This record gives sequence, structure tokens and C-alpha cells, in this order.
Amino acid sequence: MNSGFYQFSEEDALAFARTQDGRTRRHGDELQFEKCPMCHGGRGRDKWTFAINLKNGACNCKRSGCGYSGNMITLAKEFGFSLGRDNDAYYRLKDYTERRFQDFSRFRDKHAVPTDPAIAFLKSRGISEQIARKYELSTKNDREEVLVFPFRDPDGEIQMIKYRNMSYIKGVSVGAKEWSISNCKPILFGMYQCEDRGTLVITEGQLDSLSCAEAGIKNAVSVPTGANGFTWVPYCWDFVNEFETIIVFGDCEKGIITLSTEILSRWPQKTKVVQMEDYLDCKDANELLQKHGKEAVLHAVHNAKPIPDKRIKPMTEVKSVDIMKMPTLTTGLDSLDEILSGGFRVGQLILLTGKRGEGKSTLGSMFGVHALNHGYNAFFYSGELMDFYFRNWMDRQILGKDLSVVSTPEEDRLKLNQFYADKAFIYDNSTLTDDENDEIPKTVEQAIRQQGCQFVLIDNLMTAMDSDTSSDIYRAQSQFVGKLAELARRYSAIIVLIAHPRKSTGFNGFENDDVSGSGDITNKVDIVINYGRKKFKKGDVVTQEDMDMRELIVTKNRLTGRLTQADKPIRLVYDPESKRIAEKTKDFRKQTGTFSKDFVEVTEEEMETLPFAEG
Repeated sequence: MNSGFYQFSEEDALAFARTQDGRTRRHGDELQFEKCPMCHGGRGRDKWTFAINLKNGACNCKRSGCGYSGNMITLAKEFGFSLGRDNDAYYRLKDYTERRFQDFSRFRDKHAVPTDPAIAFLKSRGISEQIARKYELSTKNDREEVLVFPFRDPDGEIQMIKYRNMSYIKGVSVGAKEWSISNCKPILFGMYQCEDRGTLVITEGQLDSLSCAEAGIKNAVSVPTGANGFTWVPYCWDFVNEFETIIVFGDCEKGIITLSTEILSRWPQKTKVVQMEDYLDCKDANELLQKHGKEAVLHAVHNAKPIPDKRIKPMTEVKSVDIMKMPTLTTGLDSLDEILSGGFRVGQLILLTGKRGEGKSTLGSMFGVHALNHGYNAFFYSGELMDFYFRNWMDRQILGKDLSVVSTPEEDRLKLNQFYADKAFIYDNSTLTDDENDEIPKTVEQAIRQQGCQFVLIDNLMTAMDSDTSSDIYRAQSQFVGKLAELARRYSAIIVLIAHPRKSTGFNGFENDDVSGSGDITNKVDIVINYGRKKFKKGDVVTQEDMDMRELIVTKNRLTGRLTQADKPIRLVYDPESKRIAEKTKDFRKQTGTFSKDFVEVTEEEMETLPFAEG
């Protein structure tokens, strides 16, 4: 629900739920309440009848005796629930009770006439008597040195009065330079004087918007409380939205144009900013008017450009790259490499999924061994295995069939350490904190930056996070995966993330949305691989050799879109002894080691000469 000013956030629904007495649960895109907060139904069949849609904020009760229908705004009004200060202010506008201020009396029935002191001061700042009269600038009855700025809304009603001490000297004068009457409704100065709804110029100070008006700009307003005050936004939201374009003419201070960032983030229409060079070394519009005249102010406004956004880059600045020639890590499985056009590419986040206990972790560590063997530094996180178990698993995969030993001799252990040295690293589970959601991505970034790890394995999503049962876990999962995707892109790393499927569908029925957790997970990754045991039909005679058969399918491939056919998975074999996964059984006897650039096929005659041979 994006209803004008208010932008719905799932957190608003969750925060409202915390204010209610009773349990809630997440069901698909709905947050369901055991008891309806409106009719309090919550017994027998009347349980879970009230729900808030977590996509748009709409809510209703399905109980026939209630039938309530609304949204987060109506709930906020019904229960006095806060949607944030700005939202609360915006939706209270209709209930705003106008106060009678002590100094408003002379503006109620007639327009103020500029006084001589006001005219003289404004002329000294380059602003004519004509503009003074248009904006009703005068001085206080009891203090002629105090300039009065009346803030009228578009209907001409006074909503705010602001004062300026015209004789103020910084460091000398006593009291404030500017102030306003308390309890005023903060609005933009000059709203009433705007002539159409084409382009709106927003400045920081009242003298700056008056300078724009002096230069002939017909729609110039200024904020009521300086560059850092945005209490006016709810009260002026609809007014500003009526304009096609906004031009920010803030103060130029220390290489920054004030107001620009906040204005851009709050309004959807095209927003421009006056260019730094067009200030001509002046601080603001009024100084520019005094030193360089009206033409300089007009040029600054007409030459305003869209506010630079570091996330928006001209296509001409994008380097032309042959994607097929990007650095690629082969997977060790020829058929998978063919589907992926050569293997994993730097900058990719790969999701590896499959039924529990069918070898996802084994395949993930195999990818890691292959990365180490090809010169990549690698970082491993295992939330289910103690570090020495994980290493034993990888030791077996490195040694291969007939080379694996239950208790590795010291010489072989030294060879393995030589293979791992300065390039293989693992997360120390003994250092886990209470906020793994943030801790693990930070550690991954450190491993990439400090240890040069270009390959990362996270096994698995649920253990890598502080996975409580709150309904907000889906957002946390999406953010966690998003951080990993950002790290992969930023540092040109290859990250493999293991996650369980939500349900056991088999290869023929598997879809990306079957991955357990947030449905947004598979949207953020580049490749989705589903891996598991070969499926057999009821009544098939299954041998031990059949039990070692595995199948792999690629259900997402962002680079080329090429996928495996659902009924034609990649056929693989698992060897329990070496913990290797291969397309051919002879690959179980290949050697990997410190001095080899790739797996080297080993013949029976050469077995006795291998550094990892038993004995």
C-alpha cells in the first residue's frame, strides 16, 4: 500500500502485531492473528480469521460477525498506533485545529504593508519594494529592527510567522538571529505566491527564495527551519507533488549543496540541483544576486542538472567486456561446465540445494577442493560440522580412492598441510556471536580482503543465520543472501551457498521457489543447482551401486539462461570411501596435490610412487 505520503513496510505490520495480545503466525504473504484486534474473535473456528497482507498492508477479518476491512492507515487511526512522526503528522492534517497566535491578528483580515525599515533592509540585499509588497514583508510593531515573514498556505491562510533581527551581528548581538512563534504549523515560505505548478525552486533561506523571485522566477519557496529541519514535509507533501519538476537551490557549503539529498529521497518527480560552478564562489542565491545580479540567479536555475546519484552511471562509462572470456573456475564436472559455459565465473553467487542427507555439503566441499587445486584461496563456513570433521572430509577428497587412510601418517599430514598452507581457511565456530546475520558476511568480507579468498562456501543458510521463529526471518534471509551477492560482485569472488529445499519434490517437480525460506532468495543468486540421489520407481531392484548414483540439475543460469532438461539430469557417481563425486569412476583415483595444476589420472603401476600412498 503506497497511499500518497505513506509507503507500506512489512515492519509496520510486525510492529503493530507486537502491540496486540495474542499470537501471530506467517502464512504465505499474510501475517495472521490468533485473535482479531477488532472483534476479539479467537476461539474454535474463529481463530486466525484476521490477517494483514505483508505485500500491500491491506487487512481484513473473515469472521462473518466482524468483516472488518482496512489497511495500516486505518489500523493506526483505530488503535492510536504510530506509523512514524512524519506519517502521523500527514494523516492528522484533516484534524489540525488552527490556533490563534498573538501576532497573527493584523494578517487575518488584511495584507501587511511593508514598512520603511523593511524596505531599506531588503533593498540592501538586492530585493525590491515590489517583491517586499508581494510577500507582505514588514517589521514588528514594537521592534522596527525585526523583519517579519508571514508563511501563507496555498489558500492564503497564515500558518507560521518567522522573525529576523536585521541588526544582528554575529559574535556581538545578544539573542537569536532568527526565530518563529511556537506551535506554528511548519510550511514552506512563498507557497501562496506560486503562480503555476510547472517547476518549483526550493531554497534554504527566505532571502534566497525572495532573490529568486526578484530574478523573475515565479515559483520559489524556502524551508522554514534550515537545511536540517524537515518537519514541514508532511504538511507540504501534496503541494510539492503538484509540481512537475523540483530545482534545489540550497546553500553551497564545503562542496555540498544543502537540501539536495533529502529532497531527492522524499519526492518521486524529476529533481534538479543548481550546479556548484554556477554559485560563482557565493554561498547562496541572495549573495549571488548581490554580487552578480539577476542574470546570474536566472542562469543558475535554468542550468540546474539532475541530482547526481552514484548508483546511476551513463552506459558510455560501462566497460565493454567479453563475458565468455571472464575468469572462470571449472567445477570438476565436465557436463556441468558445459551447461555453465565453462564453469563458475567470478562475481557469481551460486545456490546449491537438495534433500537433507543426500550430499549437498559433499558436492560443495568438492567445488572447494577443485578451487584450491586451481590456485584459488578458499574460505569455508560449516554450521553443522566441527572443523576437524570438515577437514577430514576434504582430506579424503584430496587424497582420492585407495589413497585415503583412516589415520593419516605424519608424512602425508605434512603434504596435506602443504596443500592447504596460506590458501585454505575455515570459520571458527567457537567465536559465534548473537548476531550471526551480520557477523558471517563481515567475516566473509575479511577473508576475501585479508586472505585473498576468491572462493567461499557457506554451508548452510539456516545455520549461518540466527534463525529464530519470528515472522521477520524471511526478510532477514533475503538481506543475508543479498549481502553475499553484493560481496561476490564487489570483490569478483565465487560464493557457493547451500540451502535446504522447502519440500521433497524430486527432480521432475523441483522449482526454484521450493528452496526453503524467503521466496526472494533465488532471485538474488546467479545459479541454482539441485543435487541428490538418483530417484527410483516403486518396485525397482536397487543395488549398492545404484545407491551411489547421484543426479544434478541446473534450474537457474543467469549468464546464458541455459539449463538442464528436467527429465535429463546430469548423472553422477558418489564414492563413500574418498567422498568424491564424479561423472566417471576412474576420477576417484585421480590425484590432486601441492605440485599438480589439475587432477592427474593415476594408473595402477604408478600407485606405489604417490606421496599419499599407504605404508
